[in-house]
Amino acid sequence: MSTEIQTFVEFRRQLHLIPEPGFAEFKTQRFLLDRLAELPADRIEIRTWRTGILVKVKGTAPQRTFGYRADMDGLPIEEDTSYPFRSVHPGYMHACGHDMHMAIGLGVLTRFVEQPMADDLVVIFQPAEEGPGGAKPMLDSAELRDWLPDLIVALHVAPEYEVGTIATRPGILFANTSELFIDLTGKGGHAAYPHRANDMVVAAAHLLVQLQSIVARNVNPLDSAVVTVGKIEGGTKQNIIAEKARLEGTIRTLSAETMTLVKKRIEALVAGAETAFECTASIDYGSNYRQVYNDETITREFMEWLEGSGGAKLIECTEAMTGEDFGYFLERIPGLMFWLGVDTPYGLHHAKLEPDERAMPVAIDTVTGYIRWKSEQPLREGGKP
Repeated sequence: MSTEIQTFVEFRRQLHLIPEPGFAEFKTQRFLLDRLAELPADRIEIRTWRTGILVKVKGTAPQRTFGYRADMDGLPIEEDTSYPFRSVHPGYMHACGHDMHMAIGLGVLTRFVEQPMADDLVVIFQPAEEGPGGAKPMLDSAELRDWLPDLIVALHVAPEYEVGTIATRPGILFANTSELFIDLTGKGGHAAYPHRANDMVVAAAHLLVQLQSIVARNVNPLDSAVVTVGKIEGGTKQNIIAEKARLEGTIRTLSAETMTLVKKRIEALVAGAETAFECTASIDYGSNYRQVYNDETITREFMEWLEGSGGAKLIECTEAMTGEDFGYFLERIPGLMFWLGVDTPYGLHHAKLEPDERAMPVAIDTVTGYIRWKSEQPLREGGKP
């Protein structure tokens, strides 16, 4: 591994030490700003937005702006890796590769500082991807509005693919997603007198089973959707009938229309539970993420460039039920996201996730190579990439 790449690997390890929740990435932001301060001040402009950072690398004769986005936040997971650089924040871990995404972003912008291209580059370090969602408010911010790229690229580590592999597809790559929180309130009481109470553990159990009927009986079998309840809370003691219960889960669909259908059915089932168990209920959909829809023309062009570049191995993958708020960027800006193979047996959000760092030069070479090649292509009608 070259000295240049080793520098960014070390940055990744230092970022891995300090995972932080969304909109609380204070140490992360400070680390990135300190690294940016080491670059020539006449080549870059820096703006901050909340805990995020925007960096413009100035082109020599700019006609358009290219973008790379890296997410910043960690996850509330107790780390269980073999790393000597494990998280120093108890109960938090970079278990989704955001530490690597940021270090790659530093590598990309450093390459363009040292070897300028004609056009401008904006690297976006975005907070709160894991929740409550930083992409949409960042896109609406004054700080980004006049630096909005004409074309944008992002990546996500993929444990299932070998190092040296990049996987993507035109069209939908990641699903529409929504959090799901359902609170049930009935009447508590003594376990010996169930007829004097309304048991919310029983209500939650019935509702849980009914929720599983939505995909099986309301969604077209040729469509795709997921309704998963990952957590149930209810009750205080084994001999007390529970007055309250809470279900927490996620919804994922491959179309916005199906998301609307699933939510409508959830609301009908919850209303039915209120009647059946004489309780009150509330639904909170929490963070909702737009599907990641790769621009079909740009993605095909990227795939053709990658195959002809002699660099990474390309796989045209299938869509995934993964959620990513980069979808909001692609709703406004043409571009694409791709999977970066990091070859580890543990999946995303797992306490033992250890991405292979040899994937980092693959990513830096791919992103810088494609953007530089794209910058050298003539402008299309309307002045767009």
